[in-house]
Amino acid sequence: MSLPAVLQGNLRIPVIGAPMFIVSGPELVIAQCKAGIVGSFPALNARPQKALDEWLGRIKEELGAYAEENPGKPVAPYAVNQIAHASNDRLMDDMETCVKHEVPIIITSLRPPAQIVEAVHSYGGVVFHDVINLRHAMKAIEQGVDGIITVCAGAGGHAGTTSPFALVKEVREVFDGTIILSGSMSQGNDALAAQAIGADLAYIGTRFIATQEANAPTEYKEMIVASKSADIVYTSLFTGVSGSYLKGSIENAGMDPDNLPQADKSKMNFGSSEAKAWRDIWGAGQGVGTIHDIPSVESLVLRMEQEYRAAASRLAG
Repeated sequence: MSLPAVLQGNLRIPVIGAPMFIVSGPELVIAQCKAGIVGSFPALNARPQKALDEWLGRIKEELGAYAEENPGKPVAPYAVNQIAHASNDRLMDDMETCVKHEVPIIITSLRPPAQIVEAVHSYGGVVFHDVINLRHAMKAIEQGVDGIITVCAGAGGHAGTTSPFALVKEVREVFDGTIILSGSMSQGNDALAAQAIGADLAYIGTRFIATQEANAPTEYKEMIVASKSADIVYTSLFTGVSGSYLKGSIENAGMDPDNLPQADKSKMNFGSSEAKAWRDIWGAGQGVGTIHDIPSVESLVLRMEQEYRAAASRLAG
């Protein structure tokens, strides 16, 4: 495995809880880190901008206290996702706040600016960048990122269309850093499968929407539980970038999920208040079909650990 020092010995299972718009907040992140997986959230979830400083202070304080009280338990580091796009007019202010708190892991999306990598490396942090193809991965590698998140077919949110069997292997041929796989994973044995094809960590989001700590409406969580992979719609309409969404939420908004227009990519918007217009269009990946309950994060991660170890034992036997 190719893991940075910040992750070595701090994980119960090789999983990062993916950052999710609105859904990921301090409660979910803290619960994930306490359970032994990386918890993350988009910086833009903290509104107004000054709330980001408060969120980071709370996360650091609560995780520090928990680690002192539980010296024998793995407490994972946390991560903040930064949308590196021209429409995100908060990016530089948010990065100043992250540098102030020395956020252990910064996850960049869309464009990996070299100045973000330089700023994070200045205090010993690491940068993971998400990509949907090898070309984007190569650009990020050139700018010195520490890890590549391969967002493959079936992932929730802004997903790609490439099979993980193709993209993970292509990236591994040109990159000896950390590779994280995203796409349709919801159980512990999925994390083992990700490692088997060359990734170091699994990047799991949708499964954590249906948890008690997630900042999601009850109806959203229940729709996750009730859905199958056929209920995921792949469209660029809502943000200008192709992504995966729950068909039921599109129908509830009065639209026909089978006849959605394509968006103008040049009008992508991730920074202004208008982005909230689609808060009722719910993202999810194709892994929904194996999600059947809404547990606490702690109980879910313990279950995933059992699934991970059982799969490893079965293969070894």
